Amino acid sequence: MKTERSKMKIKTLVLFIALIQLAFAQSKTEYLKNNRFDLLNSNFEFPQSNFNIIGFGAYHGSQETENAENILLEKLIHDKKIKYYLPETDFGIAYYFNQYLKSGDTILLKDLVKHYGVRVPQEKTIETYNKWKNIKKINDNQLTKDQIEVVGIDLIVTYKYTLKLLIELFEIEKGKYESYDNLVAMVKIDTTDYSPNYDSYSKNSLKNFMTDVENNKTYFQSISKNKDITDNLIENINRTFKKRDREKTIYDNYLFLDHFYDFKSNPQFVRMGFFHIEKDRENNNPSFFTRLIENDIYKKEEIVSIAGFLTKSRVLWDLKYDGNKKYIGYTTEGGYGIGDYWKEYFKGIKKLKNNRLSNLTLYRLNNENSPYKKNQTDLMEIKLFLKKSNKNDLKGKTTTDYFDYAILISNSKANKPIEELDK
Repeated sequence: MKTERSKMKIKTLVLFIALIQLAFAQSKTEYLKNNRFDLLNSNFEFPQSNFNIIGFGAYHGSQETENAENILLEKLIHDKKIKYYLPETDFGIAYYFNQYLKSGDTILLKDLVKHYGVRVPQEKTIETYNKWKNIKKINDNQLTKDQIEVVGIDLIVTYKYTLKLLIELFEIEKGKYESYDNLVAMVKIDTTDYSPNYDSYSKNSLKNFMTDVENNKTYFQSISKNKDITDNLIENINRTFKKRDREKTIYDNYLFLDHFYDFKSNPQFVRMGFFHIEKDRENNNPSFFTRLIENDIYKKEEIVSIAGFLTKSRVLWDLKYDGNKKYIGYTTEGGYGIGDYWKEYFKGIKKLKNNRLSNLTLYRLNNENSPYKKNQTDLMEIKLFLKKSNKNDLKGKTTTDYFDYAILISNSKANKPIEELDK
């Protein structure tokens, strides 16, 4: 008799738990239906305006990710909600992106995309090139005072555009410093790879120049057209000569440049990878956004984070070269690498898929009574086949600790390398 009662209690408990799970699942579905937006709808408006900084990040290498960013940028610029655009690049490259926005020089743009894409090869693409052309169109349609400006806060990607800017800021007469003349000649000939990641010719040339700068500080400070920017460039160059902490560099550069751009009074749009825009620590690692919050630069609610999730999509994977290092083609991936594959997927992505409005559906996760505020690891926990997930790294956290919005990006083709423009 006791055995039967025990069995009945267990069945009742299981049924009770199942009903709770079902009710909670239904509340998520209902919530998503009431908080979704079609980015492809011509009447789309971003639902928040009370922010200092807004970030967008997604897996790299897919075409519709760039389209989603374009739509967000166009709406935010048109509505005068942002003043600065911070892509995943350094100050030098960003400075010359501004030059492109003014001049429309597509030869310059193509080269900028090649150097910008050294950090993330999946964005050294035709889609990135076209995105910048579209940003120029958006900017050109604004009054001068409402146009956005590009600012780079990342580690130096390649030396080329940092060098060009440094040469522009100094303009030293030929023959005074051999190290400076060598830099001018190197940029003019433009055959080196400008890599900061190994003991390259450009790196050694810069070390020689930095020695001259260090030994003649008073002179170099006296001739600089902008002492503060020059000092910051030199500091970032010197960082490439030693072990680097990328996230700290991004944060430090942001704080330094705040003196020029008054970021607190002029909202920014940040486009970086997933991790950089997370608003809380994952595995105790503080991202750029997390550092801003933990150091009381902004309150958590003053930062808006948008995460993009791919489904039924492909990403650019590898570039192929022959024995002479000549580009010959590329590969794409549609399983691993998109975050929606049976061997590797984000927990909770199915709910987004079941409630999508179009190939670009935005979900607001941070509204009042959101189930994503209640001890959920959806969209942060990665489920892996026969491998341990990152659930323990998220212990005590919930989805909205990290992100405020999710964009489901569906049926997206892979990006195409910028080299395909030459075919």
